[in-house]
Amino acid sequence: MMLTQYFKKFFQSNQSSGVLLILCVIFALIIANSSLGTGFQQFLDFQLGFEDLHLKYPISIWINDGLMAVFFLLVGLEIKRELVEGELSSFKNASLPIFAAIGGMLVPAVIYTAFNFGTEYSNGWGIPMATDIAFSLAIISMLGKKVPASLKIFLAALAIVDDLGAILVIAIFYTDQIHWIYLLLSFGIVAVLFLLNYLKVTKLVFYIVPGIFLWYFLHHSGIHATIAGVLLAFTIPTNVSKTKISPLEKLEHSLHFPVSFIIMPIFALTNTNIAFNSSMVDGLFNSLGLGIIGGLVLGKLIGINLFSLIAIKLKISSLPQRSSWNQMIGVGLLAGIGFTMSIFIALLSFKHEISFQDEAKFAILIASFIAAVSGYLILNFSANKKRIKKHRKISSS
Repeated sequence: MMLTQYFKKFFQSNQSSGVLLILCVIFALIIANSSLGTGFQQFLDFQLGFEDLHLKYPISIWINDGLMAVFFLLVGLEIKRELVEGELSSFKNASLPIFAAIGGMLVPAVIYTAFNFGTEYSNGWGIPMATDIAFSLAIISMLGKKVPASLKIFLAALAIVDDLGAILVIAIFYTDQIHWIYLLLSFGIVAVLFLLNYLKVTKLVFYIVPGIFLWYFLHHSGIHATIAGVLLAFTIPTNVSKTKISPLEKLEHSLHFPVSFIIMPIFALTNTNIAFNSSMVDGLFNSLGLGIIGGLVLGKLIGINLFSLIAIKLKISSLPQRSSWNQMIGVGLLAGIGFTMSIFIALLSFKHEISFQDEAKFAILIASFIAAVSGYLILNFSANKKRIKKHRKISSS
């Protein structure tokens, strides 16, 4: 009975999904660098699906493009709810993540280019632009109530805008061909979904089924299919009522557990399957490695906070409620967790150079580790500092 209560408490805790994700990362790295590594990679490369529907892909693709679309659906639902009735319902709060994301994409790209302009690595300028939304949100969730909810919403919104930017960069600069027929069909599905919302259709099945087709068409258009989750989320009906549960809230509630404790751990196991070799370590100290680490760790930190400061000074935006600039520094560092999208761009940047891909992967892993640890420590320190100040005020009064 006590064991059952322990597991129930674990799964209800905000920190538990982050802990589980980190354990999966460690486990995946151990597997990848053991005798099981080859077998695990073969499993991930095993193709599943339906040839007739052009839906036969390796298991890893199903996870990254399929399951992660569900993750993006959940995050999109949370963002929409906050836009309608929460922290992002005012323009000043909603605009800040956009400015922050723009800075968080431009500055890392500039830093990378400064290290690699005119070299054989120059095509990888897009690598440090991306924030891994799953890992960054997992780390901040581990801090629980030490971090205000507004800051978590800010990071989620920033990461979504960042990912949309990365997807656009991939589509424009790294995609060989966009299939416009599929893209137009995708736009048609989105229009239908918004029409259903306008007509006040509330049954979720009328959104989920077209959403599946939206994913299919986007995937075949050449654009990263996870964007389908965000687009679908923004068409799901919601309301500002505190008494009546909206379709958005129903779907959001039903997705929390499977996303946190099934989809994200599977995602971590799949994407941390990195086998180390000596050339990876050497790559940390050349212009490629320095550009990636400098871009993800320093570029994200500087870009996000600089553009946020400009937006606030111009009175366009305001800081997330109950947050401080110290906490913004922590969030800026957490946004430097590049990982999946960064690795994906690295593979596209160096299609025919396996050694460059390996060096880039290791640099991304190291940069993400530095960003995660330093971001967590700064946010934790800021929370403890606030608590001490509050305690002193109470004691002196």
